Amino acid sequence: EARPQTALPDLATFILSVQNGQAGILRGVYVENVLAYPVIQQPSYNAAYVSNTDGLVTEFSAAKQTGNVGLLAHNTLAGRLFTNLKLGQSVTIIYGDGKTETFLITKILRYVALSPYSTKSEFQNLDTRITISATQLFSDVYNGPRHLTFQTCIEYNGNQSWGRLFVIAQPVK
Repeated sequence: EARPQTALPDLATFILSVQNGQAGILRGVYVENVLAYPVIQQPSYNAAYVSNTDGLVTEFSAAKQTGNVGLLAHNTLAGRLFTNLKLGQSVTIIYGDGKTETFLITKILRYVALSPYSTKSEFQNLDTRITISATQLFSDVYNGPRHLTFQTCIEYNGNQSWGRLFVIAQPVK
């Protein structure tokens, strides 16, 4: 299991650290006792971009277009802490103007990529053993009523892209 970030700031301190005045632009994600990461935006021309800087999470532009929040990170970097997220945990996202939105983790999905290096791979759910297309998987985890999805790869037998982990959280009304 990945070690949590050391000495996390409290939420109020973290909010101040990521604020930049830009309303509507996601700037941070916070889960008490698990992670406190700044969020960067994908370049508009590259929907496959994920930050290669440890401690940074990338907002997935394709999820944003569906009205949802997708948070991407490599499992060798910030994404390694996504495995520490648990059902029922509270997730706070912070916008540039300091506005926050809170979500509760309601679902954790794990898939093996049947062609790990292909963007068109089919994926098999590790719990149900049901196989679906990449298109169907995207729809399942990013479409629908407003929610937040953490996404990272699952490493197995030295293959960093063996599978995918999705942690899904619903807004707290």
